[in-house]
Amino acid sequence: MICYISAFICPDMNIVSGHITSILLLLLLLTQCRQDPQPADLNPYLDTPPNVVLIFLDDGAFDDFEPFGKPQYPTPHVKALASEGTSYYNFHVPQSICSASRAALLTGCYPGRTKVFGAHGPTARGLDPSYATLGEILKEQGYATACFGKWHIGDQEDTRSHARGFDETAGLMYSNDMWEFHPENPDHWRQWPLQYWGNGEVTIESVDQEDQKMLSTWYTEKAVDFIKRKKDQPFFVYVPHSMPHVPIFVSDKFEGKSGTGLYGDVMMELDWSVGQINQAIKDNGLEEKTLFIFIGSDNGPWLSYGDHAGITPYREGKGTTFEGGLRNPCIIKYPGMIPAAAESHRMFASIDIMPMVCRLTGSPLPENEIDGKDVWEYLTGKNDENPQPYYAFSNNNEFQGVISGDGHWKLHLPHQYRTLEKGGKGGIPGKYVQNQIDTALFNMVHDPFEKGNVKEIYPEIANELLELATRHHNKFYVD
Repeated sequence: MICYISAFICPDMNIVSGHITSILLLLLLLTQCRQDPQPADLNPYLDTPPNVVLIFLDDGAFDDFEPFGKPQYPTPHVKALASEGTSYYNFHVPQSICSASRAALLTGCYPGRTKVFGAHGPTARGLDPSYATLGEILKEQGYATACFGKWHIGDQEDTRSHARGFDETAGLMYSNDMWEFHPENPDHWRQWPLQYWGNGEVTIESVDQEDQKMLSTWYTEKAVDFIKRKKDQPFFVYVPHSMPHVPIFVSDKFEGKSGTGLYGDVMMELDWSVGQINQAIKDNGLEEKTLFIFIGSDNGPWLSYGDHAGITPYREGKGTTFEGGLRNPCIIKYPGMIPAAAESHRMFASIDIMPMVCRLTGSPLPENEIDGKDVWEYLTGKNDENPQPYYAFSNNNEFQGVISGDGHWKLHLPHQYRTLEKGGKGGIPGKYVQNQIDTALFNMVHDPFEKGNVKEIYPEIANELLELATRHHNKFYVD
C-alpha cells in the first residue's frame, strides 16, 4: 500500500496539531489509499486455502457419462457433479497416451519439455525429478497430499508417487495390462509382476484377477478415508483410476448392473466412485472450500478393444492427435467461485491445471519453467481472451501440430496415424491400419469432427498456425 500523508506531518515535531478536521482527513486518506491486488482479492478463501480433489480416468471416452453423452447405463453422480459445477466440452490433453498425458497434468509441461512420451513400462525412469509435480508444490504449502490410483510416470526409487510429493499413496505404478495375462504379448510382460504399492512398500506382489476387480473400490475407499482424516487441514487428493483401461474389471457390487455388458458395469462403478468422493466432501462440511476437478480420460478410448472401450463422437481415439484422443470431458466445481449447472466450450488443456491450482491455493509456481497458464479468469468469464496463444499436440516423440488458443482452428502437420480396421471383442483387440494426413487446417467451431480440410480457403490462418508450430518445434524438438 502506497500512501502520501506528509502534508499532515508538522514541520516542528514538538507541535502536534489539534485540529480534528486534519485527523479526519488523514483517516479518510488512509481508507482510500490505493492497494495493489492481493491474492485474497482473487480468491476470498485463501485465509483457509481450498482443498483440491483431482479425479483422472484412464482410457475413458467422451460419451461415457452424462451430460457429455447419453450412455445406455445411468451415471447419476457425474451428472450431479456437473449440476454443481461447470462442464467443459473443449478440454484437451497434449498427447493421448498414458504417461505423457499424466506428466503433463501434474507438471504443467508439454511432453516436448519433459521428454515423457508414450506409455512407460515397468522399472522405467519416467518423469525427471527436476520437474516439480503438483503434489510437491502443494505439500510445500502445508497441504496433506495423497495419490490413490495408477501413477505411471516413474517406477524407480526416486520417481514413484511416494517420492514425488505425496504423503500417502496406494495403487499401481504402471498400466494394469502390463502383466502375465496380456492378450498379445504375455511372454514379454510376465517378466515383471504387476505390483500393488502402498506408502512406498509393495503390499501385493502380483496382482491377480480378483485384485483387479477391487481396484476402483480400493482407490475410492482410500480417498474417502483420507478426506475424513484430513478435514481440518488443507489437502490435495489425486485419484487417477486404473479403469476403464483394459483389462477391465468390476467389483461384485456392480457386476451385471448396467445391463449393457462389462464396460457399462465398469463405468457405473466409476460413477459411484465420483459420487462417494463428492459426498465425502459434503459430509465433512468441506464443499464450500473445495476445488473439485473431474477429467473423464487421459487420452480417449482405446478403440481396438471394441466392446471393452467407450465411444467418442470425434475422429479416431487413443494414440492419435485427432479429437477422439485429445478432447476429453472435464467438470470443475468450486461453489461461489465458478457457475453451477453451466456448460462451457472455452478451450484449455491439462497443462493449465497446475498454474490454475497454484493461483487458487496461493501457491508459487515451480522453479522450473512450465508451459501451462493460469486460465481461471478465462474459464470463469472474467476475461474473454485465453492467455495461451496456442496448444501443441504430439504423438510419442513426434510433434504433429497446434490448436489456436481460442479453440477455433487446428493445424495438423503431415504425419501417419493409426485408424481402426476391425474392432475387438471380449478383451481381445482388433486391428489398426496406418493412414496418412498431409498438412490440414480444420475449423473446429463448424467442424470439430475434422472432416474438411480448409487450408486452401484460409491460407492466412494456416500460415499463422504454421509459424507457431515452427517455433514450437524449434524450441522443443531440435537437439
